[in-house]
Amino acid sequence: MYIRNRFRHLLLLLGFLVITLDIAAEIRLPRLIGDNVVLQRDQELNVWGWASPGERIRIQIAGESLRTRADEDGNWSVTLPSQPAGGPFTMTLKGENTIEVENIVFGDVWVCSGQSNMTVWLERVKEIYGEEIAAADYPMIREFFVPTMTELSGPREDFPEGDWKVVTPESVMDMSAIGYFFARRLHETYDIPVGIINTAVGGTPIEAWTSAEGLRDFADLQETIRRNSDPEFLAKLNAPRTGGGQNSGPPPVTDQGLIEEWYSPDYEPQGWQNFYIPGYWEDQGVHDLNGTVWFRREIDIPEGWVGKELKLFMGRIVDADVMYVNGEEIGNITYQYPPRRYTVPTGLLKEGKNLLTVRVTNQGGKGGFVPDKTYVLTDGQDSMDLKGTWQYKVGEVYQPRSWGGGGGFFFSAQNQPAALYNAMVAPIERFGVTGFNWYQGESNVGKAQEYYDLLPALIRDWRENFDQGELPFLTVQLANFQDATYLPVESQWAVLRDAQLQSLQLPNTGLAVATDIGEWNDIHPLNKLDVAERLALEARRLAYGEDELVSSGPLFRSAVVDGDRIRIQFDRVGEGLTTTDGLAPQYFAVAGYDRDYHWAEAKIEGDEVVAWSEDVPNPRYVRYAWADNPFGANLTNHTGLPASPFQSDDQVAEKDALWQGKQAGVVLTYDDALAGQLDRVIPLLDSLNLKASFYLTAAFPGFQSRIEDWRRAARNGHELGNHTLYHPCDASGPGREWVAANNDLSQYTIEGLLREIDVTNSLLQALDGETERTFAYTCGDTATADGSFKDALRERFTAARGTSPGLDTPASADLYNLHTYVANGHSAEDMIAWIERAKKENALITLLFHGVGGGHGINVSGEAHRELIEYLYQDQDEVWVTTLRDAVRQMTQQKETTK
Repeated sequence: MYIRNRFRHLLLLLGFLVITLDIAAEIRLPRLIGDNVVLQRDQELNVWGWASPGERIRIQIAGESLRTRADEDGNWSVTLPSQPAGGPFTMTLKGENTIEVENIVFGDVWVCSGQSNMTVWLERVKEIYGEEIAAADYPMIREFFVPTMTELSGPREDFPEGDWKVVTPESVMDMSAIGYFFARRLHETYDIPVGIINTAVGGTPIEAWTSAEGLRDFADLQETIRRNSDPEFLAKLNAPRTGGGQNSGPPPVTDQGLIEEWYSPDYEPQGWQNFYIPGYWEDQGVHDLNGTVWFRREIDIPEGWVGKELKLFMGRIVDADVMYVNGEEIGNITYQYPPRRYTVPTGLLKEGKNLLTVRVTNQGGKGGFVPDKTYVLTDGQDSMDLKGTWQYKVGEVYQPRSWGGGGGFFFSAQNQPAALYNAMVAPIERFGVTGFNWYQGESNVGKAQEYYDLLPALIRDWRENFDQGELPFLTVQLANFQDATYLPVESQWAVLRDAQLQSLQLPNTGLAVATDIGEWNDIHPLNKLDVAERLALEARRLAYGEDELVSSGPLFRSAVVDGDRIRIQFDRVGEGLTTTDGLAPQYFAVAGYDRDYHWAEAKIEGDEVVAWSEDVPNPRYVRYAWADNPFGANLTNHTGLPASPFQSDDQVAEKDALWQGKQAGVVLTYDDALAGQLDRVIPLLDSLNLKASFYLTAAFPGFQSRIEDWRRAARNGHELGNHTLYHPCDASGPGREWVAANNDLSQYTIEGLLREIDVTNSLLQALDGETERTFAYTCGDTATADGSFKDALRERFTAARGTSPGLDTPASADLYNLHTYVANGHSAEDMIAWIERAKKENALITLLFHGVGGGHGINVSGEAHRELIEYLYQDQDEVWVTTLRDAVRQMTQQKETTK
């Protein structure tokens, strides 16, 4: 028996191997290249796939005949020559088997990604887009929907499922509303096929959509990626959970409403209380309840509705609900965001009294019925308003959760860094595309400041990985959401919108502003058509050569202080600034150095907005539409599109006044990327909102081990300057015996030094995104073995700081060897005296620090440094404390105006 079983097992195994070999021998294409595919027009395309090792493959399409051969691992690829827009075509692949891919067209392919607002399909908004859906007969528009999946171990090479769908009134219901409307606009404008790759997942953060390599500068995320890819961690994560006893079936029913069948017409209600729908139960006398609450109402049905199929709209419900009519369940939704639209089947309603019952489950926050939504019963012609008084009763109260002592943790794979990129973007990298649409950010609002770095990192990452140049990247700025506010406030939503605005500093990027089409009570606003149209406008400008198209509302460019007012300049002015309602510009706020914002009066003067407030006689900062829901913001141009919210930060200059109209300019500089500067100096400066220039030597440990901290310093307004890669000093002079031979500047060539400088510039640009930068001579030395390299810096830097003490003015300054006072053992009184001299001479003074409170041979005490900083903070009415980059800008502007 044992021998027979072993022989039988061997036959099964051999059979499996034969089947496996047969499958491996077949030509296989990636999921993206299938029937109805849209291939990118007007560029050479990579067509790839898999086959048995060494298999020869012939490909025919659009008159092209191509040949290739699979490598030893079974991979093959071939380059398809550029094709114009058109089709349909059939592609035939022949090897050991034959494949035909039908109904191929060449056109433009756009990747639509992000979170739930990008995934919202047309079925969810069918009530407002019924005509558009009925007319959706576009055989040249197709969508490839990427199913939700994650991968922690690394990038996948293909999708396990998915295919291209041609747009019809039936198929479009399951397509991205924004993706479809965007594609339709481009197709109608340019008469070309358009393909949409819809790869988005609700509730996911941006870091999940960025590759591991794209997150290389984020140390904490890199550590998470390393943990997630560790086989031992994955084994523990995937291990089956064990309980303390035997599986005894489904959990017992503990909801009293289910036990007593409160949904039944035969149930006689007792102890129910009144409740007004819509509304939240926390606002109607039920405090901090997580659990289930039942709602019921009797309604009178007219005779004409009997025997009809009706539609029941119950707005939106937080979090989950089950809907009953006359005791029959007609539907349920398990989370808060979808609209509640239920069908009441024919024959369920009767003339006269009928019972509606809703069981609502809430896990946290306010539970109940979202206001300002539709609550009606309708036959399509007549409607019954369901808003008003219902009765409620609590069915079950959930015990507060305890998060301590259990030893476990919550793990969401789709929220892990790189997890969605690996599974849902990496398989697209080799596919030719026109550009990207990105609608995401809601899940990052809690740490909005990080988005200033995360969004540019994703944009660069996708462009590098797709390797098709600087592809257009279009971002939807977060829509207005939550309660309107009537005083200037801090807002994480506004911070994230500003980060999205700042991403426009990267080339070939666009922004669709949506702060006028959101809904205060819905994170998923229904108006997807206008969002898509605004994305299409930016696409027309960036991807289709309509350079003169005014494709958005006004975008903040700069601002200057003019006495007690701030003058604000904009890009995308078009035919002139105006407002959407004909009133004066609203929602501007100004602040002084204390950053205490007050509402400002504002008016349009030409292409500028002038803002002022009697409460802020010396304005220094300005904001616009800075709130979660900036209701009433009304600035626009002739397009009617809204101006983007913005904050000026330190971008406000003083009109026609040296040193911002003060007695002196003061620049604090710190050299050598020392840890003490990050841990002691920057926190002190940030606490007083003072800015400085930090000259970083990129090979030093204090730079390499603290990259994220330096990135954060740049985000807070400090300048990151170039102090070379290895900090070479001239060892040929007296007192320089300490200089290592490989760091001897006198043995360098100018070309070699510039290579190190360029490497450092590239590293710094990756941190702060800046292209304008200043340089600091190492040890004050300005020459290599080839002679002075000062002139060679002019193409790379706006200025260079030396080490000779002295003051500078616009008329006298040598911008490529600016004077500097080196602080070394000096008291606060010494340093303040230098600054007082600069005030008398209306000059710029630059101070250089190495160690502060230790950490370097050239040092000042922490106490002396603190006294100096506090003096500068208190003396800001007379001195302008700034970065060297900004001081040089002002000197250059002043010199130009006095010619």
